[in-house]
Amino acid sequence: MFAEIAPRYDLLNHLLSLNIDRLWRRETARRVLRGLRPQAILDVACGTGDLAVELSRQAPRARVYGADFTRPMLELATGKDRPRPAGPVRYVEADGMRLPFPDGSFDVLTVAFGLRNMEDYDAALREFHRVLRPGGRLAVLEFTQPESELVRTVYLPYFLNILPRVAGMLSQRSAYTYLPKSVLSFPTRRELAAKMGAAGFQRVRHGLLHMRIAALHLGERD
Repeated sequence: MFAEIAPRYDLLNHLLSLNIDRLWRRETARRVLRGLRPQAILDVACGTGDLAVELSRQAPRARVYGADFTRPMLELATGKDRPRPAGPVRYVEADGMRLPFPDGSFDVLTVAFGLRNMEDYDAALREFHRVLRPGGRLAVLEFTQPESELVRTVYLPYFLNILPRVAGMLSQRSAYTYLPKSVLSFPTRRELAAKMGAAGFQRVRHGLLHMRIAALHLGERD
């Protein structure tokens, strides 16, 4: 499914979110990097590389890696590289639940709109913890169900009905029917925070981003 939607993935992300997805990724990079001088960064489920490129822009001297299990997505990501002191983003075809990196390889690990696509959230979080160094930081950016009744009244009909129809005109409709179903079955913000704690992360905190339909969770490895 992800391979089939790759050619129109960026277009639909920006179109269907009214470009708000760019702001979400920029803010995620800013917050996860705050106060750090990372040497190595990993973006898991990197897709076409938008967050990995943003991380490389905000941390130009860090080695940045992107990992995804969908080769067509990675092929599109490689075309977004730009000159920087630490070299281009390095892309790796890999399963986010079985990362091909030694323990303690990274100072920062991010995953944007990818954790809910993994078969076992708890196992994935434990794997993220494994490849982070002591003092390393995790950022999880995900859609979340709106808490405001007013926002839900406007958002849910769009998300469940209009979005799949519009996406179906430009790409594979079944993928964008899957999207709202996966969001509605994903853990709540508090449940995800608890899972991060159970995986070994400390100082877990979370908050809503622009439009209040995406949440950012941050945690640290001691």
